This record gives sequence, structure tokens and C-alpha cells, in this order.
Amino acid sequence: MNLGILIIIISILGYFSNYLNWRYLNFSFLHWLYYLGVIIHEFSHALMCIFTGAKITEFKIFNRQPHVSHTKSKIPILGQSLISLAPIAGGFLFLYLVNKYLLFNYLTMNEISNWSEILNIPLNILSQINITTWQGWIIILLSLNVGAMIGPSFQDLKNIWWIFIILFFIQWTFLINIGAIIIGLIITNIIIQFSLILLLKIFKKQ
Repeated sequence: MNLGILIIIISILGYFSNYLNWRYLNFSFLHWLYYLGVIIHEFSHALMCIFTGAKITEFKIFNRQPHVSHTKSKIPILGQSLISLAPIAGGFLFLYLVNKYLLFNYLTMNEISNWSEILNIPLNILSQINITTWQGWIIILLSLNVGAMIGPSFQDLKNIWWIFIILFFIQWTFLINIGAIIIGLIITNIIIQFSLILLLKIFKKQ
């Protein structure tokens, strides 16, 4: 595994998750569930703009196309890439802090060493969710938002295409492990989305 491949998979899964939201779960009462992911995504961009010296010119969340517009970063080349990649780091950090300090490590996960273990992450997460507890419902809510929270947008990918060349050669175990966990989280997101889509179709038939 390397970071380049993991970022590509995260991007594809993130797009697919967002597609499911707007194609099959595009109901006004469900939109509010996704705004948490959008808020974390756009705030991650905004914070990285501040850290890299880019001036924010437009900040929109409750919009058909949420986005952050900004001037060029004061850090040449790397600054724009950091801004574009910010939601991956910001989204994961948010989920980690919520699980650790609000849910008191409700979810536990082991380190990932190979591709097969990534596929075990959704099963591990789903097996730990107890719908009779408020913590379980918080995890479900967060899981529904992972794709929107972490997945890079098309514009983000346009800004970082060149950095993929570098990422393909990075073998830092710590970052690879985080990337693998993020993939598992988005797959969990997609499984819950499919479950919700199925439930809605069943209710419609009744």
C-alpha cells in the first residue's frame, strides 16, 4: 500500500457516497443529516487557508454547491495542495476527537497492515454499534457524513493532481494506516446509505 493509491480510493469512494446522497437520499428532512459533513469539510479548507496565508473571499455551506473561495496561498506550490487535502485530515481528526472525548472510545480499531484488513473495518464498526444507546446513534449519524466530510471534491483533485506522483512513493506506516482506516470508514458510510435506501423503498411500497 502507498498513499497515492489510498488517496485515489478515498476520492472514488467519497464521490460514490455523495452520489448516493443526492441521487437516492435527496430528501429535505435528510439534508440536515449531511450538513455536519459539509461543515467539517469546508471549515477544514478554511482553517488551512488561514494557516497557509490564503485570504478567504467566499465561504458558503448551506448552498447547492458548498465551497470556500480564496486567494493564492503564501506558501508556493505546497500551500494550495495543503488546502485541498485539508478535509481528509480535518475530517479524520474530528471523528477521532468525537470518538475519544465525547464517546469515550466507543469505537476501537486495530492497526491495518494489508488490504484484506481494510474490508474488516466496516464489519468491526457495525458490530460495535448498539442502537439502544445514544452513542450508537451518534456513530450512525457520523457514518452517514463521512463521505461528505472527508472525500475530496473535483476541484480539490484538480489542485493536487501533481502531488499524486509524490504520494505513490510515500510508505510512511502511520499515514498509510490512517488512510486505510478512512477507506474503511467511507465503506461503512456506503453500507449504511444502502441500508437507508432499502428501508425507504420498503416504506414507499407499504
